[in-house]
Amino acid sequence: MNWLTDYIRPRIRSLVGEQKEVPDNLWSKCPSCEGMLFHRDLEDKHNVCYHCGHHLRLSVKKRLAIMFDDGKYETIEFPKVALDPLKFKDRKKYVDRLKDTQAKTGLKDAMTLAKGTIGGKKVVIAAFNFRFMGGSMGSAVGEAIVKAAETAVKEKAAFITIPASGGARMQEGMLSLVQMPRSIIAVEMVKDAKLPYIVLLTDPTTGGVSASFAMVGDIHLAEPGSTIGFAGRRVIEETVREQLPADFQTAEYLREHGIVDIVVERKDLHETLSRILNMLMDDESKKAA
Repeated sequence: MNWLTDYIRPRIRSLVGEQKEVPDNLWSKCPSCEGMLFHRDLEDKHNVCYHCGHHLRLSVKKRLAIMFDDGKYETIEFPKVALDPLKFKDRKKYVDRLKDTQAKTGLKDAMTLAKGTIGGKKVVIAAFNFRFMGGSMGSAVGEAIVKAAETAVKEKAAFITIPASGGARMQEGMLSLVQMPRSIIAVEMVKDAKLPYIVLLTDPTTGGVSASFAMVGDIHLAEPGSTIGFAGRRVIEETVREQLPADFQTAEYLREHGIVDIVVERKDLHETLSRILNMLMDDESKKAA
């Protein structure tokens, strides 16, 4: 009999109690100020750092919940596309990469469509999910934007897009680039119907997305600190051979230079959109009358 393990250790445990395991996902670190963030407090703040106000990335599901009235909305299905039109393969087959990402995220592709009301006005939203292959824009995303625009026109609703993308999806080659003019045509359908088209720029909005539908809104909103641009900072500096400002390609920089209309904090997003939509939609109804 070992009196240390068989008697002393059980006796100590009975006095101090069993040590409970602490989950490793209770805390996260702010990428801006490096402050520690408790997960419940962070969730209550809609993924905004309560130390410095930095806006961390937010899931599409949570974003839609804070945007729509009472968090209620209906998702919209969009047409299926060929999974691997070019039979592309790099380190692994594109079709396998797609299936793996679908299984990991529970999403069909990088876009989610939803409809409901904001401030009592009918709205259709097309939101990117950056977790799905960097929010890259392929054929499925193009189909989704067209479907969302058609739904907005049919239901006489405002159209809101929420980009969060690294740009075109290289595995689809030219087919991904074709989605740029397709998305512009879809937006023009909404504008021709005299309906508002609003863009909420989030982190990041880059590449072919920023070079197409993301920059042709009637009104551009942006979340604080979001990276918004086409090419990367290093590429631009090497091209123009100049040092760019520290805040270059941020939401605040673009507001100062007239590209972004409003930089809006997440907590004020619903109220801001409600006010804008009530002004725009009321104006349109008066014109119709």
